[in-house]
Amino acid sequence: MTLFRPCIDLHQGKVKQIVGGSLNDTGAKENFISDYDAAYYASLYREHGLTGGHVIALGKDKENKLEALSALRAYPNGLQYGGGVTKKNAAEYLEAGASHVIVTSYLFEDGEFSWDRLDHIKRETGTDRLVLDLSCRRVGESWFIATDRWQTVTSTEVNHENLTELANHCDEFLIHAADVEGLQAGIDEKLVMLLGQGCPIDVTYAGGARSLNDLKRVHELSNGLVDLTIGSALDIFGGKGVSLEECISWNSGQ
Repeated sequence: MTLFRPCIDLHQGKVKQIVGGSLNDTGAKENFISDYDAAYYASLYREHGLTGGHVIALGKDKENKLEALSALRAYPNGLQYGGGVTKKNAAEYLEAGASHVIVTSYLFEDGEFSWDRLDHIKRETGTDRLVLDLSCRRVGESWFIATDRWQTVTSTEVNHENLTELANHCDEFLIHAADVEGLQAGIDEKLVMLLGQGCPIDVTYAGGARSLNDLKRVHELSNGLVDLTIGSALDIFGGKGVSLEECISWNSGQ
């Protein structure tokens, strides 16, 4: 059954919601900047029993790391962590309280997927605490994994064959549709359908969700096999499309 998965996105040491495709070295187009810190949101999710969410650090700012660590301490084993994860620091985040670490860019060298790097990080995490972030951009009628804050499109396609193979090496997938991330213009329905048909493990989709109806739509398109993260449209992030209370009620009914 499709579930709502919560998120905490960190940029420049603040909890924010941004337009994903705008993220670069100089900044990003911002939809929302919170007055609350990451630990506040982690505690909120813990209070309401929301599981399987993630805290993502967008950028290597020291403040991002401090905020992420505070969120993990506030909700031990309740959040996944992603952002600059490598074989050298994966264990640090797991020991700090992350249920899983989320990895993308580290797995690529010169735009090519590295099986050696995947093996290296699996030795630190095991498959049961590893999430592969296959966030992607659309190229024609296909989707290709995008790294380096979604600015570099790799040669690795998000398709049935690759999803099936990579599923043997991790516990879950996290997939942002970078082209629609933060736009609140609707989900990428074709991508959700592909994920519903081709993922043998748990997968969370993010990008474009704008209302409670999107939870229903993802459920329909994926036969309940894909979960959904809602960011900019959510009331706790300044959105007007859907409330956290509605998402909690949705999960309770599944």
